[in-house]
Amino acid sequence: MGLLGADSPRDTAIAWLFVIAQFALLVVIVMLPPGDAWPVPGWLDRAALAIEVIGAGVLAIAMVNLGRSHTPLPTPIEHGQLKTNGLYRWVRHPIYSGIIALAVGLSIRSASVAVAAASLGLIVEFMAKARWEETHLRRRYPAYGDYAARTPRFVPFWPAR
Repeated sequence: MGLLGADSPRDTAIAWLFVIAQFALLVVIVMLPPGDAWPVPGWLDRAALAIEVIGAGVLAIAMVNLGRSHTPLPTPIEHGQLKTNGLYRWVRHPIYSGIIALAVGLSIRSASVAVAAASLGLIVEFMAKARWEETHLRRRYPAYGDYAARTPRFVPFWPAR
């Protein structure tokens, strides 16, 4: 394996493209001004804020759970281990789940079609990134296929396949 666990320079380039796209979408989501496309009553604002707080908590806990196996790239690192405990017991990509929850909460509270569209783009990007990442995880960790068969990708209790 090459840099940060990538199999080839091409894989490293693709991995960085996923990271750059994710970063760009997050910047757009955070920086776009709020809109008025839908009403955001107090109860909805509070519910969306709760989704954001939960998302931030999931993100932080998942990063701690991953420990030394964490990398910004969607490729396993050489000294990494397959994590199937902690939040990884409930979903295969809890870091992505946390970021998605943050984006959904921000979208609801923004009342902006542009922010919602960027959040949808981020979700689509994470779906593609996770699929691509999982091909590398299956190659690196023989047990990954069984883990993936029983563990949902992003949402706990969602059917795994």
